Amino acid sequence: MSNLPAEPEFQQAFHELESTLKNSSLFEKNPEYLTALKVASIPERIIQFRIVWEDDAGKLQVNNGFRVQFNSALGPYKGGLRFHPTVNLSILKFLGFEQIFKNALTGLNMGGGKGGADFDPKGKSDAEIRRFCYAFMRELSRHIGADTDVPAGDIGVGAREVGFMFGAYKQYRNEFVGVLTGKGLTWGGSLIRPEATGYGLVYYVSHMLKYLGKSDYSGKTVAISGSGNVAQYAALKCLELGAKVVSLSDSKGAMIATSDAGFAAEDIEKIAAMKLKHQSLSSYDCADKFKYVEGSRPWTICGKVDIALPCATQNEVSGEEATALKEAGCYLVAEGSNMGCTLEAINVFEASRKEAGALGMWYAPGKASNCGGVAVSGLEMAQNSQRLSWTSEEVDEKLKGIMANVFEAGVSTAKEYVPVAEGERPSLVAGSNIAGFVKTAKAMLDQGTWWANL
Repeated sequence: MSNLPAEPEFQQAFHELESTLKNSSLFEKNPEYLTALKVASIPERIIQFRIVWEDDAGKLQVNNGFRVQFNSALGPYKGGLRFHPTVNLSILKFLGFEQIFKNALTGLNMGGGKGGADFDPKGKSDAEIRRFCYAFMRELSRHIGADTDVPAGDIGVGAREVGFMFGAYKQYRNEFVGVLTGKGLTWGGSLIRPEATGYGLVYYVSHMLKYLGKSDYSGKTVAISGSGNVAQYAALKCLELGAKVVSLSDSKGAMIATSDAGFAAEDIEKIAAMKLKHQSLSSYDCADKFKYVEGSRPWTICGKVDIALPCATQNEVSGEEATALKEAGCYLVAEGSNMGCTLEAINVFEASRKEAGALGMWYAPGKASNCGGVAVSGLEMAQNSQRLSWTSEEVDEKLKGIMANVFEAGVSTAKEYVPVAEGERPSLVAGSNIAGFVKTAKAMLDQGTWWANL
């Protein structure tokens, strides 16, 4: 890692994985895996290209496009496309690196990748977004395919953008194949896909609750950050299961419930409609139920909570905010966003995990707790391969089963490689990292990507 250019997000993701592997007995029992880590830390391929497109005024615009094809040991590269002005290689490498092990944990045949462009869809007309998507796919279509690389949506890439890109790919390649996931239901999409990340997060946390002997969500107070797709569906599922949701947020501030009832399903639905119009939460007119605190995140201002679900973006929980959550009585933290917690925050959670009884906190990393979205993307790929469509009940049951298996893999692997004192919660971050890494490394070894005697 020392000879890499400054890539802070990727280096953070790498060091988070490396530190948990080194602090376990994995390398002591299997020293050859140090070689596998070196190999796995470098993408198999990085594609960078320019995107030239025409705006509504007839002026040419240019953006940078990327696809990081990180690891294909377990299947075709799989990971989202992000359209946002902050997109750069460091962020995409971090996301692609996390995606390798997240996809491995699902048990489905998917490798890891990520891509996107520094294009901002906000304020653009449908016609401009269509022209951009066609220009973007003109180059990307040369490098992806149903058995090679299957992108999905991410920040700035929703159903509209996926539709435009699928149409472009079909035009350029003359193929109707499952080359993208998150498609429309009438042309290859899967039921439950929009809900999957948020639902999967809530299903995962339900296993954490049961492990602690706390039964279910009934009567629990849940703080959620973000107000996009993941946060919306996590909130709706929490409400359905009997919890009280007390916060949402956006890039400008946090919305906190001021009434005992918290958020209702109708509030979430209204906020979802606002987000489609790119409106800030500050414009939500319901002062008797909520207050909007500009420049803040929920973790220090929402009062007593049982469960915290960061669902916005990376590094949205700092060390200080982690301490504030602990002081607010929070005992479960699970990431709906990718790398939602800083290393300092994770250190707070991991130290607290070792405390006895009600004092301890338990933290689940995004590669485990938010893998429901990519899991259902994998199920969409399976349906496309069979030319079938499963019912929402079938998909939801498969999602529940996958999240249960991901949780059990994290717990059992942690107990195998990380010493656990009597009454101590196993480290889900260590267990999930090791389980995903070992599965990928073994596949790479079998395929001759690395050798144990190097």
